[in-house]
Amino acid sequence: MYLTHLDCPRCGLEYAADTVQNLCACGSPLLARYDLPAVAKAVTPERFGLRPADLWRYRELLPVRDPRHVTTLGEGWTPLLRAPAYGAEIGIADLMVKDEGLIPTGSFKARGAAVGVSRARELGVERIAMPTNGNAGSAWATYAARAGMGATIVMPLAAPTICRRECVAAGADLRLVDGLISDAGRRVAELIAESGGAIFDAGTLREPYRLEGKKTMGYEIVEQLGWQILDVIIYPTGGGVGLIGIHKALHEIRELGWVGDKLPRLVAVQSTGCAPIVRAFAAGEDRARPWEDAHTVAFGITVPAPLGDELILAALRESAGTAVAVDDAEILADLRDFAAREGLLLCPEGAACLTAARHLRAGGWIRADERVVVLNTGSGLKYPETVDVSGVPVLT
Repeated sequence: MYLTHLDCPRCGLEYAADTVQNLCACGSPLLARYDLPAVAKAVTPERFGLRPADLWRYRELLPVRDPRHVTTLGEGWTPLLRAPAYGAEIGIADLMVKDEGLIPTGSFKARGAAVGVSRARELGVERIAMPTNGNAGSAWATYAARAGMGATIVMPLAAPTICRRECVAAGADLRLVDGLISDAGRRVAELIAESGGAIFDAGTLREPYRLEGKKTMGYEIVEQLGWQILDVIIYPTGGGVGLIGIHKALHEIRELGWVGDKLPRLVAVQSTGCAPIVRAFAAGEDRARPWEDAHTVAFGITVPAPLGDELILAALRESAGTAVAVDDAEILADLRDFAAREGLLLCPEGAACLTAARHLRAGGWIRADERVVVLNTGSGLKYPETVDVSGVPVLT
């Protein structure tokens, strides 16, 4: 395949791709790099349409060298749905939703798990461990089981109950903490240190290949639009791997010559209850300070200190994008309004993107004639408490 090496976006150090790697010596996440001129000679965009409808259609731009190690449940190629009724209401006629709720395990985390587990398996990893807000843990536990790999998952007690059950069903070693994902991360670090190297740290951006799975959202959006570039992509941002990955994909597509120079503006959406990226972006800072007392109904974006803060902020600024914080009451209201108008129950993180789109259009940052894609990162069915049914009458 075409993977050449890993590099550090902070200090520029390069690492061999075919040994197990975590962070750079300077503490930054590492990024996978490919021989893009060779890829451009080997494949053209038209070829992808002849391949199976999953993320592995982009295999030349993914890190697994031997297809025997690919661990898959058919993930990827999720629909890009138009939302004309809601779009008309908020003044964005060409509004679309990329619905990741239809992917295995019910969230976009399956993309990162599929590629991350496949590459870990290829490199000889036998057990992974990770902290999670829920969906990533259930995805990695599921794919680890399919790969014959052990998994230790640590998540907050407040995480969605279904994620806990998915981990147990997949045979993972599940542990719960009374705290946030940062507390879970400390527990994982202790477990890995105690293991003497027997457990691989698969936490967010602590290995290079989860991001490669997430970047396929960017490839899919552009291919589904006929290799045309849209104007705005709105993404719910906790750890930010998907936003960083989409940004990476767009730059790879441009370097491959498959699109022109113009790229979409990226929007990072957070909750007013946990908005370290929004605060850092507004202050013109390159790093995000940890958020105190983090809490939001959009549990998946409750990440008070994202490891990828530099990469998220760089992606926003390089794309002429922005960062927006929205409150929980509006998230829940837009979730219900969208479901009533479009018939799709979003996860609260996806609904937060709708709230952001509405605000950005009202303020003029998004123009009426622009094409906008919102990422719904998971199935609303995993968050049943977001819809209040207490007032429904009981017939007698």
